[in-house]
Amino acid sequence: ENLHKRGLTEMPKFGFEPVTVPGAIKGWSALSKRFGRLPFESLFTDILSLARNGFPVGETTASYWAKAATSYKNVLKEDYFKHWFDTFLFDGLSPVAGQVITLLDHASTLEEIASTHGESFYSGALADQIDAFSRKHNGFIRKADLENYQVEWVEPISVHYKGYDVFELPPNGQGIVALEALGILSHLALDHLDGVLSIHHQIESLKLAFSDAFAYVSDPKSISLDLSNLLDPTYISSRASSIGFEAIPPHPGTPNRGGTVYFATADKDGNMVSFIQSNYMGFGSGLVVPHTGIALHNRGHNFSMVPNHPNCVQPHKRPYHTIIPGFLSKDNIPLGPFGVMGGFMQPQGHVQVLSSMIDFHLNPQAALDKPRFQWMKDLQVIVEPDFNKEVITELLKRGHQIQIEPELGQFGRGQIILRNPQSKVYTVGTEKRADGYIAAY
Repeated sequence: ENLHKRGLTEMPKFGFEPVTVPGAIKGWSALSKRFGRLPFESLFTDILSLARNGFPVGETTASYWAKAATSYKNVLKEDYFKHWFDTFLFDGLSPVAGQVITLLDHASTLEEIASTHGESFYSGALADQIDAFSRKHNGFIRKADLENYQVEWVEPISVHYKGYDVFELPPNGQGIVALEALGILSHLALDHLDGVLSIHHQIESLKLAFSDAFAYVSDPKSISLDLSNLLDPTYISSRASSIGFEAIPPHPGTPNRGGTVYFATADKDGNMVSFIQSNYMGFGSGLVVPHTGIALHNRGHNFSMVPNHPNCVQPHKRPYHTIIPGFLSKDNIPLGPFGVMGGFMQPQGHVQVLSSMIDFHLNPQAALDKPRFQWMKDLQVIVEPDFNKEVITELLKRGHQIQIEPELGQFGRGQIILRNPQSKVYTVGTEKRADGYIAAY
């Protein structure tokens, strides 16, 4: 109702409207309390040093930073956006690759988070600053919202794919897209790694899975459909049977009713973590709480404003979320974490990387390096410049609308760690499309 009073018919990208309660910091604290071996405060030592003493900006990061700065200068005109420019520009410019920068406001805020185990962000001084900033500019978020936030421990969802169990987090995230697509793909023929049949069936499987997610996925507490029905074997089989030679427009089925950072870690004892968090769309809402460095996210942008849609915006409701960490096991033995960042590319990256490893036996690095596609909407698909040209020609014959996209940032950025159950040796891979790297100790 308040959004309609502001003249909005769809969720905006920037400003206070798409800001929902940030959960990452309380998540850090909960993970540390349950699984951590080190004092919470000690986890911040290195990052505090970098923020105070400076760190060099990577090449890929500098490129995205510059694009954001150019875009924001054109669209973020209101006074409450000025704190973003004060925080993330240096002498009015975004940093270039190799430039050493300091983030002193971030350092102070991180120190406050460390010393209070995150409580300041939800019920203390930092919460007061977020509340004051929101009230001053007619935002919606209040200290009471932050105080009421609780971490939820959830059970992963999974599908069995050709001898492996693939795990994702349940909705409101879109991990169910990757799982449904893999389930559909398991019913379809694949020819070879770069074969047109393999690529065509991956695209069509993802297309159907996405159409279901866009129709049904939201906060599970707010909808009547048991979303596990999207992974029901009979339903999966029926979805697979609708795929033929030609590309088809996406359509949801009728199931039975009942800013992103990813990293994978592992240690000598076999403990492994698949972790992801995000402000969304680079720097999120464009809002920075004054003098804190806190850039508020804009995950609420993925809410619908269509009445009675499962994902329609409501108080105390979580929107459709794109961030999805993954995990792989075989015969009830954990193999390791994997993830691909990049908005709606994420489940598409999961399917492509997993198929490369499971169906065609590529190692993690080769699977990440393989050229990717991204289904965009309807029959539109973008591919990387080094995508197989003969396959592009064959996909066009099948009705796909293919466009070569030179911006590699469109195709996600991933990391993988796999543990050999017998030798206990780790095999790892990291993204060629980003500044990520493999760190061993």
